Amino acid sequence: MSTANQRTGTAHEHAPLGGRLVTPAFIILLIVFFVAAIVLSQRFLFGLGETTNLNDGYPWGIWIAIDLIIGTALGCGGFVMALLVYILNRGEYHPLARAGLMTSLFGYSLGAFAVMIDLGRWWQGYNILLPWLWNVNSVLLETALCIFAYIIVLSIEFLPAVFERFGMKEARRRIHRVMFVFTGLGVLLPMMHQSSMGTVVIILGYQLSPLWQSQLLTLHFLLTALTMGYAVVAFESVLASVAFRRPYEMSLLGKLSVIMGWVMLVFFIVRYLDVIRVGGLPWAFTGNVQALSFWVEFLFAAAAILLLLPKGLRGHPRYVFLGSTFMLLNGFLYRLNCYLIGYDPGTGYQYFPSVGEILVTLGIFALHIILYLVFVKQLPVLHATRPSKPAPA
Repeated sequence: MSTANQRTGTAHEHAPLGGRLVTPAFIILLIVFFVAAIVLSQRFLFGLGETTNLNDGYPWGIWIAIDLIIGTALGCGGFVMALLVYILNRGEYHPLARAGLMTSLFGYSLGAFAVMIDLGRWWQGYNILLPWLWNVNSVLLETALCIFAYIIVLSIEFLPAVFERFGMKEARRRIHRVMFVFTGLGVLLPMMHQSSMGTVVIILGYQLSPLWQSQLLTLHFLLTALTMGYAVVAFESVLASVAFRRPYEMSLLGKLSVIMGWVMLVFFIVRYLDVIRVGGLPWAFTGNVQALSFWVEFLFAAAAILLLLPKGLRGHPRYVFLGSTFMLLNGFLYRLNCYLIGYDPGTGYQYFPSVGEILVTLGIFALHIILYLVFVKQLPVLHATRPSKPAPA
């Protein structure tokens, strides 16, 4: 029994879903991943120039902006649930924690893989493990080391699910003795590297539009890690209930949506007051792509708040799902704006992802879903419940 469960006097069981793994949808995902693997083989053999539209003005494309920066934020479910369940002692949310932890493990592992495929000299990626080659003044070093360490922490935190699956009771008991150490690290490390991802774009200076450039980008990125982390937990829970014909976990999601709504509101206020503070608001009315993207981002945030905070809506799975979707879209677009859309390196440089880049990104997300399906059907990840037809959404 976890520490949080002991304090609340409850125990929560998890169980594999079982059932058929290879379905038509699963085969389609495998095909998408296989196509991406072909493109990747071309990239590793012939270099970035053969498969990407990167240039001197845009050294980073969607493999960094989407697969890493956004992908790891989508992988913050484990971080926010550890914060909620173990740090804030809200043990009633424990049934949602393991699924959040699993998506974190996938999001960060695949994000780290995206870094490797984006490295020009990918075969020297191991240099991150050689301290005598470190630039200790680099924010990228801190980010890379934190992500590397966090993947190890996530792997250890997920071990109890593996031990349960194979009946390794003694191993599970022993690891629980020291799990509090890894739980603490699992909260600390994301706070460090997610905020540092904002620090990276502060360095861009005037090349980043005033609609996003701010000395508070570290805070903004940490807040979007929270919003996207909570949102992906709710999103996954509702989607799993529909896909696997499980009862909706509305007793938890209804309360979680209140937390989600308030966290989103805090980010909304901080974000848009900051735009006014730095004098960036006039750029929102220029009518260009950046201004349009700014307003779409604004509307996503407002929609999420309006769907999640009203008491009459948050008890319904449809509105929780829509609210979490808009939260994810807001965080997705905010980070994409900071790293690509709001970035202007100067005249003469343009970037739009190549077909190969898009296929690889789709392949990474397909692999994420494939791993999710394998794990939830073979390992005790989801909260144990009797399969049934979910209530109408």
